[in-house]
Order: sequence, then C-alpha cells, then structure tokens
Amino acid sequence: MTGAGRSNVRVKLVAMLFVISAIAFLDRTNISVAGVQMRQEYEIDQIRLGWVFSAFLIGYAAFQVPAGWLAARIGPRRLLTLALLWWGVFSVATAWVPPGSAHAITLLMLVRFGLGIGEAAVYPSGNQFVSRWVPAQERGKANGLIFAGVGAGSGLTPPLISAVIAYGGWRASFYVCALIGLAAAIVWFAIARDRPQDHIAVNAAELAHIESGLPGEPEGAAGPIPWRAILTSRAVWGLFLSYFAFGYVIWIFFSWFFIYLAEARGLDLKSSALFGMAPFLAMTVGCLAGGVINDAISRRHGLYWGRSGLAMLSFALTALFLLVGSQVDSAPLAVLTLALGGGAIYLSQSSFWSVTADIAGRHTGVVSGLMNVGCQVGGALTASLTPWIAARYGWAAAFGTGAAVVVLGIAAWAIVDPRRLIGAERAPRQDTAVAAA
Repeated sequence: MTGAGRSNVRVKLVAMLFVISAIAFLDRTNISVAGVQMRQEYEIDQIRLGWVFSAFLIGYAAFQVPAGWLAARIGPRRLLTLALLWWGVFSVATAWVPPGSAHAITLLMLVRFGLGIGEAAVYPSGNQFVSRWVPAQERGKANGLIFAGVGAGSGLTPPLISAVIAYGGWRASFYVCALIGLAAAIVWFAIARDRPQDHIAVNAAELAHIESGLPGEPEGAAGPIPWRAILTSRAVWGLFLSYFAFGYVIWIFFSWFFIYLAEARGLDLKSSALFGMAPFLAMTVGCLAGGVINDAISRRHGLYWGRSGLAMLSFALTALFLLVGSQVDSAPLAVLTLALGGGAIYLSQSSFWSVTADIAGRHTGVVSGLMNVGCQVGGALTASLTPWIAARYGWAAAFGTGAAVVVLGIAAWAIVDPRRLIGAERAPRQDTAVAAA
C-alpha cells in the first residue's frame, strides 16, 4: 500500500480502523469473560446468559443497513466518532444494571441491544471508507488489516479483562472499555476525513494512485439507492448466506469459548484467559494472511479466485478443524486445533468486505450492512443455540453443528462473482484495476 513519492495517509487511517475494530470486539466480548462472575451475581444459567448475548447481536443486525445508509450520508468520520461515544455509554450502563432487580435480565438485554445498535456502525463505516480511499488492488490487505482488529481485540480481551476483574471486579472492566473507546473517538475525529480530496496531508501522487484504482460504476449510480437491483442480486444473497455461516461459527468463539474452557475443560480463570487467547491470535494472523493472499491471487488469477475461491478454501479448512478439535481429549490439543479453525475462517474475512466494495461502488455501506445482517443473525442464533446443543448433546455436537453450517457457506460463496457490478447489465468486468497493481 506504499509507493515512492506518495504520502501514505490511507495506510495510517486503515491502521486506525484496525484499532477501532479491536476496541469494538473488546467492548462486545468482555461480557464473555465477565459472564462467569455475572452469572453468579445475577443467578442466571447459560441459557439466559445466551439471551443477553443474542440481544446484542439482534440490535447489531437490525441497524446494519441504517448504519450503511448513514455512513454514505454523513460520512465515516462523524458516524464512527458518534458510535464510539455511544459504545462507551452502553458499556457503562451494563455495569449499572442492579442484580437485585426483578427485571435484571430484561435490563441487561436492553442495554446489550443498545450497545449492538451503536456497534452496527463500525464495519459499514469502515467499508464506506475503503470504497473511497483504497484502490481495488489494495483492498484485500486493507480489509485484512481492519478485520485483524477482530482477532486482536478478542485475543486481548481474556487477559486484559481477567486482570481488570481480578483488581477491581467485573464492573470495572466495562468502565475501562468505555474510557478506551472515548480516547479512540477523539483520535479518529482529529485525523480522519471522509474523502482523500478533503485531507490536507494527501499529496497529489497518493490522490492519483487512489483515483486510478477505484472501479468504475454503472451510469445512473449517483441516484437513489437501487434497492431492486441490490435485493435481486445473486451475489448479495450469496454474501448474506455465507456471512450467516461465518457468523454462526465465529460467535461460538466470541460468546462461548472462554466459558467452554472454564466449564467443559475445567480450566481456572488464569488458564482460561491464557488458552482463550489462542483462537483470536489465530484469527489475527488469518485475517492478515488472508488479505495478502487475496490480493496476490486476484492479481494472478482474477478477482473470482482471489475473493471467492480463497473464501471457499478457508471455509473447508474451518469445517475440518472444528470437527477434529471438538473430538480430542487433551485440552491443549483441542485449543490448538479449534484455534486453527478460527484462523482458517478468518482467511475469508477480507474477501467479504472487498467484494462488497468491488460490486457496490457508492452504495458499499448499504450493501455491506445488508451482508453483515447475515453474520449477526448467524451469531444471534449460535449465541442461544450453542449452549442448548452443548447441554443436550455435548460440546462436540455444538462444534460439529458449526462445521455443518460452514459447509453450506461454501455453496453460497460459489455464486458470488466480484467482477459484476450490481445493476450493471453487461458481462463481468475485466480485472484491469487489480492486474495493474
């Protein structure tokens, strides 16, 4: 993403989006670590804790498309700033729900629903930014870095939140997350701009590089959102369904992996925090590697194999690792194998968000928001369904169900063609922008 004589403002802003992505997942997964103590204080079982997890994802899913619309309308700079402040308010509110209240569970669900509404802005805003700032030949790496924040934030959550809980109790962990988000909001608003043309530090060479790599759009794209074209697009529904499968699997890790280690594998708080980092570190590596591989394959073999082909391979590897990891008796070996499953599925992450920028142009925020609804529906389902399957049939069955779902995602990816713009009544466009990299 760098070049001689060019400023590299886009690289710095993508790096900041990595930080924001990490904070987003710190804010949403801290409850998985705090949940062990919260269950005791609120006197709830895993099923009802799963309802609280699902409430976040329902709010998150419900506001994906509105967030995408807002990202296009008011810009990712303002929307992400407001979102970070919103997260802080609802993180604090989580700690303020009184355990003695007759409606404590309902209040927790409402607060987490509210947090989900705010966090819905993060990735539609980020992808709207990518569609304006990042040329097509760099989008795999850019999205790989942004979504590496998912693994980084989730990987830091167990040791960080465990340390804060050990020092100040589980409520303190939510206060710390709120302060981190406030600091990020100030930095983002200060350094970001919605378009490269508006940023004083972008020189002519970088601006020319960005503009030369932005895909063309069909005539008339400047008008209203083409809902008919979007909702009848085979690629959009392929992305929606495959991201549903993605969300189902990853939220097993985000919602239940720490608790799985503590309760199914018998690890204490310290050991669970240490082993609990493994899948998320693997996700970080997988995300970064996936972005690089995505761009490299796209340059050599075209966008379809770089985006869709890589995603299908990553899904197949994920299913294999989930099946094997859930069957082994050794806790360290199970953690390692399941962690490889988390890393494998994140090889596909840059493909999802690169394809939406490839096919949607100025409507990237809306299309990526719609796609992300699928992920959150899958996550909401697994947040409540996984503990039920585990209680009734065992944890091997819970991970096996995830493997079956992700296999279905392979078929959905097969119909996604990133070379065809939404609403473009013509043959798939050539990979000229990528080939020129």
